[in-house]
Amino acid sequence: MDPKISDFGLAKLFGADETHGITKRIAGTFGYISPEYATHGLFSVKSDVYSYGVLVLEILIGRKNSGYRGSEHPIELVTHVVWRHWTQGSALQVVDQDLVEQCQAQRILRCIHIGLLCVQDDPIQRPTMANVVLMLNNHFVGLPTPLAPAFLGSCNTTIESNGVPRRENSNGSMGILMKDSENNVSISELEPR
Repeated sequence: MDPKISDFGLAKLFGADETHGITKRIAGTFGYISPEYATHGLFSVKSDVYSYGVLVLEILIGRKNSGYRGSEHPIELVTHVVWRHWTQGSALQVVDQDLVEQCQAQRILRCIHIGLLCVQDDPIQRPTMANVVLMLNNHFVGLPTPLAPAFLGSCNTTIESNGVPRRENSNGSMGILMKDSENNVSISELEPR
């Protein structure tokens, strides 16, 4: 299966064979659309990964991403609340208490970790959905350290016409991003003889 943009407004914007693109018509639900799409009209399969990560984090803390009113900040996105607690080592404090009572803390923390990997600012750093499934199903797979969620940093990634992602460097120059890192997981598909 090839993941496609799951938000209906986005699904209409590109064809069955497209995996990335640029649009000037922004559609989607605020809080769930990826920052590169919201700010630059860039969409890819990693846009789905971002939306999925938001949903995972919403489920874990029991609040919608439109604004979290349980913190000292009047309206704060779920991704920001979870990230702050994650970096402070207090991630379980923000989790829905019903979940904490029903599930093992280690499993909850792993799901938070995966959710944060999905909402990273840089789409290249987000895992593929195949890797997300692997991480959820195999607790022996090590997880890379998540980077700051989208909208906490600045989104300065572009996708070239040939599909190669590029990111603006601090000196203003553009550099080609590698699609794989040593932290990625490879998946082998076995077929019977």
